[in-house]
Amino acid sequence: MSPALALFVLGSAALVCGTWVATNLRGSADALERRAAAAGELTAHARGDLGPPRQIMSAGVYRFLGGVIGSAGFVLLLVSLVEYAS
Repeated sequence: MSPALALFVLGSAALVCGTWVATNLRGSADALERRAAAAGELTAHARGDLGPPRQIMSAGVYRFLGGVIGSAGFVLLLVSLVEYAS
């Protein structure tokens, strides 16, 4: 497999997934926040702590990270096109 094809596939996947979370399509960032809260609650219960769980990341942080991943995917996509052209 050529490096241009590998970069194209990885860049396309990162671009789609990152922009999906960054734009909060179908509540993806909200779902990630709820999933992290549920995992934190399970971890606290496993330790024996029955208080409210700490919130580590909000939906805004997930949206920011999705934007970073989407931007990185766009860069990989451009690099793959330059690699393929040369």
